[in-house]
Amino acid sequence: MRILVTGAAGFIGYHVARTLLERGDSVLGLDNLNDYYVVQLKQDRIAALAPFGERFRFVETDFGDHAALDAAVAGETIDAIIHLGAQAGVRYSLTNPRAYAHSNLVGHLNMLELGRQRQVGHLVYASSSSVYGGNVSLPFRVEDRVDHPVSLYAATKRADELMSETYSHLYRLPQTGLRFFTVYGPWGRPDMAMWIFTSKILAGKPIPVFNHGEMKRDFTYIDDIVAGVIAALDNPPPDDGAAKAGGSVAPHRLYNIGNSRSEQLGHVIDVLEAACGIKAIRDYQPIQPGDVTATYADISAIHDDLGYAPTTTVEVGVPNFVDWYRTYHGLA
Repeated sequence: MRILVTGAAGFIGYHVARTLLERGDSVLGLDNLNDYYVVQLKQDRIAALAPFGERFRFVETDFGDHAALDAAVAGETIDAIIHLGAQAGVRYSLTNPRAYAHSNLVGHLNMLELGRQRQVGHLVYASSSSVYGGNVSLPFRVEDRVDHPVSLYAATKRADELMSETYSHLYRLPQTGLRFFTVYGPWGRPDMAMWIFTSKILAGKPIPVFNHGEMKRDFTYIDDIVAGVIAALDNPPPDDGAAKAGGSVAPHRLYNIGNSRSEQLGHVIDVLEAACGIKAIRDYQPIQPGDVTATYADISAIHDDLGYAPTTTVEVGVPNFVDWYRTYHGLA
């Protein structure tokens, strides 16, 4: 298959593109290489895909600009779309809200229009566990109400789900939305806790521990995330009028993709300390605006439908990330 992957220079996008190429698919990767975090890391990810030759084509473009998107895909065969590109980050949305409207709202609409016009077989897109907001009922289920987001980022992701539902209803476009839970692993993002903690621990600097450590997260290793994305891609929802995960009777499913284990932040830091061989200096701070105290994924829907079963614990995944981090930065 010829698969369009947006956010191909991003953390999840890189790994998904690589897995597709390794199994023999061809990939058209799009990314605008913005400077939300260090661009060199994004360029290094794309460079790591170069050995796949002509089966991987990368185009630097802004899919929030519909004319630029149309130019980027002109003449390209597209059998399916994996739309992972977005403006990421909860706290960044507090100070740069328009970036989220452009990439996450207009950009998502542009991808829906592309999918409709090309009549692609399946559009898989990234949502987020952030849509659950301050939900105190754990674990989070796809059947839960998600009407009270606590960040603009979360609101844009929920809006994406609603737009997708409309396109599946009106145009019968098969779609699957994936609510990711705290993804980590090699080639991860420098703005996320795993990278921040590792860099500071290795440098002997204090690490910020918010809500005085009273935080729980469903940390999900990148290999498990990719397995879920690929399983979703290969199983488009049928247009059979039956209710699907998330409640739609159109060809549209919503799934949680998590590890289905909510880890105390303090325990994850303990594992990081052991992997780094250095004791962390913990700087306890209040919770930040837009943050939530706990996430925990109910993955029964994707397990029952697609057989998804994550296998990587933090005791395995965290040392893997630390080993990659040391190698990438020449610290091995």
